[in-house]
Amino acid sequence: MSPLIRPLLFAALLAVTAAAPAYTLEEFKFDSPAQEQEFRALIAKLRCLVCQNESLAGSQAELAQDLRNEVYRMLRAGQSEDEILDFLVARYGDFVLYDPPLKPSTYVLWFGPFVIIGVAAFFMVRSVLRRKPTGDDAMSDAERERLRTLLDTDADIRAGEPSPPTPKQSI
Repeated sequence: MSPLIRPLLFAALLAVTAAAPAYTLEEFKFDSPAQEQEFRALIAKLRCLVCQNESLAGSQAELAQDLRNEVYRMLRAGQSEDEILDFLVARYGDFVLYDPPLKPSTYVLWFGPFVIIGVAAFFMVRSVLRRKPTGDDAMSDAERERLRTLLDTDADIRAGEPSPPTPKQSI
């Protein structure tokens, strides 16, 4: 393969893969730009049921394409945004919405993270407050004397004085 063909093939492959997501929304034809904007806004509010963290607008799943076609068909038939959303929620549940409504069945979704953060904060504060202070009284007399010797030696070294010999410790 010649050195010129490889970069050209790579560029062609890159151009094809970059344009792949665009085909899903370009195939729909609208009467007005306002209708196209309404369609794009509507599919951005809906979650792909297969991908789960992608909107219907960005998903490449086959089911997402089917749902886009359904929304397009309903929009072209003159149904309002609320009617389309009601139909999809009745069929797939609140999960299809990126912004689910606040109602008893979605309380866990809305308030669950705050409850978890609150419980974690409670246990963290409780743990910190229960910690026993450690100070000089937690050291034995021998440890205090060894620390004093080390600090004095360090001070002497910094002052330029020769340090007194330290007793050897047995291990």
